Amino acid sequence: MNIVITGATRGLGRALTEKFIALGHTVAGCGRNAADIKKLQSLHPKPNMFAAVDVVNAAQVEAWAGQVLKLWGAAPDLLINNAALMNNPVPLWKVPAEEFSAMMDVNLKGVANVIRAFVPAMVARKKGVIVNLSSGWGRHAAPEVAPYCATKWAIEGLTKALAAELPPGMAAVPLNPGVIDTDMLRQCWADGAAAYQKAAAWAETAVPYLLRLGARDNGESLSVREFED
Repeated sequence: MNIVITGATRGLGRALTEKFIALGHTVAGCGRNAADIKKLQSLHPKPNMFAAVDVVNAAQVEAWAGQVLKLWGAAPDLLINNAALMNNPVPLWKVPAEEFSAMMDVNLKGVANVIRAFVPAMVARKKGVIVNLSSGWGRHAAPEVAPYCATKWAIEGLTKALAAELPPGMAAVPLNPGVIDTDMLRQCWADGAAAYQKAAAWAETAVPYLLRLGARDNGESLSVREFED
């Protein structure tokens, strides 16, 4: 499979990238840190492709998509919108306007930018799966993470609407990855995040789950923990 992953340099995105490639799949990933991207590319040469891209910048995303599609000569089979920000946990009225805006930009506008850049090629061949990472906090609210909840609830609605627009044979899925010990979780729970599985262990289950997704799953709100052999 040809797989596109945003936020590929750390956390869940990095774990997915490593596991997909280990299984023989081809990955195009992006991240904002150029040094991290350079390391990834050296570890995983072409036809894998990694680029320093800010998903908020539509022009950067379009240029990256053009490079990926040219390199592969085909649309991705699986597109995973993983890049996201978390707010520092405080009541909503204490969240600075700049922090709130940055989350809306990355967690929502960034997803739309990536969809706009890659999905037309997928629609043209009427094949492929788009996975937008949601969260348990995209289905159940929690205090002190209101901006994050807002973006992930929006991802649920955005993805379901996209699912209704796709041609038969394709799928768009809002996916709750579960609770994983990542830098993002530690931003909320500090050392309490250590009680949960590491990203690499999570990917052992998540990757087979993602590879099984298909047209039958279109528009369904799913969770990785629902995976069964």
